Amino acid sequence: MQPSPIRHIVIVGGGTAGWMAAALLSNLLPPQRLRLTLVESHEIGTVGVGEATIPPIQFFNRAVGIEEADFLRATEGTFKLGIEFRDWVRPGHRYMHPFGQPGQAIRGVSFHAWWLRLRAAGYHVPLSDFWLSEQLAYANRFDVPDTNPRSPKSGLAYAYHFDAGLYARFLRTVAEPRGVMQVEGTVEQVGLHPDDGTISHLLLKDGRRVDGDFFIDCTGFRALLIGQALGRGYEDWSHYLPANRAVAVPSARNGDPVPYTSASARPAGWQWRINLRHRTGNGYVYVADHLSDDEAASTLLANLDGEALADPRFLRFTTGRRVQSRCKNVLAVGLSSGFLEPLESTSIHFIQHALIKFAATFPTGKDDVLSTNLYNRMIGEELEQVRDFLILHYHANQRVGEVFWDQMRHMAIPDSLAEKIGLFRARGCAIYPNQTLFQEPNWLAVLLGQEVEPTGYDPLADMGDINEIRQGFDTTRAIIARTVQAAPKHMDYLARLVTSR
Repeated sequence: MQPSPIRHIVIVGGGTAGWMAAALLSNLLPPQRLRLTLVESHEIGTVGVGEATIPPIQFFNRAVGIEEADFLRATEGTFKLGIEFRDWVRPGHRYMHPFGQPGQAIRGVSFHAWWLRLRAAGYHVPLSDFWLSEQLAYANRFDVPDTNPRSPKSGLAYAYHFDAGLYARFLRTVAEPRGVMQVEGTVEQVGLHPDDGTISHLLLKDGRRVDGDFFIDCTGFRALLIGQALGRGYEDWSHYLPANRAVAVPSARNGDPVPYTSASARPAGWQWRINLRHRTGNGYVYVADHLSDDEAASTLLANLDGEALADPRFLRFTTGRRVQSRCKNVLAVGLSSGFLEPLESTSIHFIQHALIKFAATFPTGKDDVLSTNLYNRMIGEELEQVRDFLILHYHANQRVGEVFWDQMRHMAIPDSLAEKIGLFRARGCAIYPNQTLFQEPNWLAVLLGQEVEPTGYDPLADMGDINEIRQGFDTTRAIIARTVQAAPKHMDYLARLVTSR
């Protein structure tokens, strides 16, 4: 007997996660094929501190069917070319994790392998000189990728900074004209089907009943459906990533916004700074065992570059993931499925990744076990890869004599991360099994930035004439420098885009 197809999806919770779900699904399936209802309560606040993203957000916005200029105009957005890490190796040190890649592979061998060979021969030009995204970012300039593979701009990639609350509001204006029904109300009870344990309906505080075939849990840390109703447990990763608090506050803009996120190490964690058009977003992620909430707020307020525009807002969390973020006829999206601190701006990405993978494994019926198992495996691999990437930033530090940083440097790390570090130290290899979100250029930027030094390189890079290679690199470096000088200022490019109609 064929299962009954999904005809009605109920999204529980609004905010960024809820309206991203509504906007994407309403664009993928016509209302006559799929009915969408979003239930949100004005009594329950949203976290809404995520403002920085990574390049895949462009794919999501296209899948939703929105134009870049409209999106940036509505969200007070700016462009982002990478993340700068200040004081992570030691006080006074800085490096950038730029988007895109440095140079092109030569004869099938990674660009950085040739650079490592040159460096071993006494070539002292940093790899960052060949990374166009980084050079543009520090020059406060911006440009878009070129589809011509011979262009230096072919290696560019970018993302955005934006106001997450405005993004949710903008997505609502996109989703509702496509037939998404918004229901204001607080869920008081979740009804389970007596035969199969799937969710059958929601009872709202005012007595209304909302039935559905499938439910998307966007209720944040409460995990009302996936956790409370279906009892899916939570895998705690705080032994690897112990930060469990954050305090956030917006501040007045001070000067033109730069096209990169700033993450500055602090004794008990790190502070973010994100430049939007109308304000600056700031926050301090920290470990409660090493710092009180009052001390964290004081430190954050003392390190603003403009006047605070609101009172500090606190967030408590446990780093980890839901053991199953999809179960029976429920999909957990956003904080209900897990949380990894926003060090590499992945919070909004995990929402979009969950939704894209859900669409790719769309259930054939209420309880599609095959697609559910596939979905959970894909999500699990993604989260574990990102977990390892975040641990690397903390583990490879040289901040000796500080309790928190000493602990992170000496802690036991996952075998999967130890293997990656070993491969890089031995031969500069940054291509690893099961790479998902973060790939060779990302690992390369952070490994070198954190001063994890390779002792060797790909032996295939020994196959060319050293003088020809050096000349080629010098030529590429000069081209990069000219490209930066020819690029428009970040705010000039942005102003032209958002004022165009």
